[in-house]
Amino acid sequence: MAFNINVYTESTPNPASMKFLVNKLLLNGSVDYPNKESAEASPFAKELFKFNFVNGVFFASNFVTVTKTEDAQWGDVEAILKEFVKGAVEAELPVREVVQEETPAFEGTEAEVKIQQILHDYVRPAVEQDGGAIHFKSFDEGVVTVELRGSCSGCPSSTYTLKAGIENLLKRMVPEVTEVVSEAM
Repeated sequence: MAFNINVYTESTPNPASMKFLVNKLLLNGSVDYPNKESAEASPFAKELFKFNFVNGVFFASNFVTVTKTEDAQWGDVEAILKEFVKGAVEAELPVREVVQEETPAFEGTEAEVKIQQILHDYVRPAVEQDGGAIHFKSFDEGVVTVELRGSCSGCPSSTYTLKAGIENLLKRMVPEVTEVVSEAM
């Protein structure tokens, strides 16, 4: 008996991005294709970028977040994308050609390891719920630099999330942290 793939959508805090959730694990970890050129290693993303209204593609666990162009309306393209995602998952179109397990290996000073662990355990699940991802870049003189991907990249509320949520959490749990900033992709 064939496994029936279901796809449902969820809006994200970024009005230009929508989450397409499926009842199947797509990959462990996450991978971001912010433009057509970056999608060469992903048959799934490459096919999505063939739609002229697709501006970005982000995969994590059981969903793909699609960022649309400014001129496209979700009412016009949502059903098309939903049907495409369903077909691609049923056809087992690979998210990326070389599959590698992403197991967190935190490196650096004691404070850097603690920051990475907090981002992984507390922040990542919440950010993924909104169709995005957060990656630790550096920790220098009290300033944590992170990279926001998926629907978080360019989201109007990401600055608030970064300052009110992530910065407050890290300051509370790692006294050496004085500020959290986002590096543009």
